[in-house]
Amino acid sequence: MNTEATGAEEEAIPGTAIEPLRLLAEDADDLHIISAALQDAIMRPVDIVWERSARRVTLALSRFCWECGGTRVMAAMQFGDVLAVKSRRLPRGPESALELLAMDFEPTEAPGGRVILMFAGGGDLRIDVECLDAVLTDLSERWPARIAPTHLADSPETGDAAA
Repeated sequence: MNTEATGAEEEAIPGTAIEPLRLLAEDADDLHIISAALQDAIMRPVDIVWERSARRVTLALSRFCWECGGTRVMAAMQFGDVLAVKSRRLPRGPESALELLAMDFEPTEAPGGRVILMFAGGGDLRIDVECLDAVLTDLSERWPARIAPTHLADSPETGDAAA
């Protein structure tokens, strides 16, 4: 909550920079907070890097700043202790746009589980982890978003994608 209060205070003072977002996830609740911060983030398949020998997955993405409104920022999300990565119905073209809708954690044998990244269009990325160890950090200055994301409430498409 301090971050939100600080961000609001800084935004109210002209010429004061907003602190970059930095979040850590060690359990499902933490991941849901990061998921909210990353809703409508945009990336490309080439922005997903799995370093198998280092057991690490890194995502580079353009994050819509819901907390600031009307801006975007380059950000990175990194998962440690990765055992496997699988995708389903994601475009393979290196320049294809992927819009992240949400992330979820499905526990398996404690403390491990699966991080599921769900994308617009019904595709998903599954990251099997020995334990949940994820970090999100903003990397750049914010810039004005050309278009603010919109979501239709109670639309059939939204209901099907969440099921």
